[in-house]
Amino acid sequence: MTADRNRLYGPLADPSADAGYPDSHPPRMGFFTDTSLCIGCKACQVACKEWNHVPAETEELDLLGQSFDNTGALSANNWRHVAFVEQKVAPDRPTVDLGMPGASPPGQGTGAGEPGVRWLMSSDVCKHCTHAACLDVCPTGSLFRTEFGTVVVQQDICNGCGYCVPACPYGVIDIRPGDGRAFKCTLCYDRLGAGREPACSQACPTDSIQFGPLDELRVRADRRVTELHERGVGEARLYGRDPQDGVGGDGAFFLLLDEPEVYGLPPDPVVTTRDVPSMWRHAAAAALGVAASVALSFLGRPGPATARRRRW
Repeated sequence: MTADRNRLYGPLADPSADAGYPDSHPPRMGFFTDTSLCIGCKACQVACKEWNHVPAETEELDLLGQSFDNTGALSANNWRHVAFVEQKVAPDRPTVDLGMPGASPPGQGTGAGEPGVRWLMSSDVCKHCTHAACLDVCPTGSLFRTEFGTVVVQQDICNGCGYCVPACPYGVIDIRPGDGRAFKCTLCYDRLGAGREPACSQACPTDSIQFGPLDELRVRADRRVTELHERGVGEARLYGRDPQDGVGGDGAFFLLLDEPEVYGLPPDPVVTTRDVPSMWRHAAAAALGVAASVALSFLGRPGPATARRRRW
């Protein structure tokens, strides 16, 4: 690591070590969500709410009128969100077996001259970024990096300033109405400390949400994409897996079957604090320039006696 490297941006092999944990810390843990296996059962949402005591968004069920999704997006009261994306497809599009255990492949064509329909489902969650802007901007230290490489909010320290909300490039973290503090997924930090699997991945019946050491998940994800390509699913791609991307890679990454925007994800996320060091350097240079100009103006101004002699 060079001294002049921007510590808020770029590849970072070990976020926990960078945060000050000793070399003996546990491996970085994370999620790999294979959306090709998601059946939209929402077991992950229920398990997350039950284990973390996350309250309901409202006292009554919200019907958004857009799809079978009744939560809409991640929020302070929804740490997991299962998106339902309905797409029309060509009637002659062949049906591809995605290898979904215990579930039929999504409809991809009727073969009767009518457009077919397929559902793209994905359980979204906090990405636990390698470079986490929410952590960078927190003034109280409420947000911290754990020994597992995840990012957690300590609610007893949060002052509700809200700086973390616009800092997140994914729009994940949120202020809870009526409470005033920030909340998001903790990757079940309390369960990790006890050697247990997060509640959401444990509840997933199809292994769409897979938990484990991040390096192992990346290898598994690469293998899965290759498998899908061989089956004819050429649109399968990984999102958030690349350590060279704008956030240094995500601790929770995804296999998608369409463009990220279809799932409500930014196509090219960049940590929002990336340019802070250069901004401070430019601000410091500008301040020095102003100070030098003021000093020179005083040094170059004639004294009172000199001014009187010039008038005579």
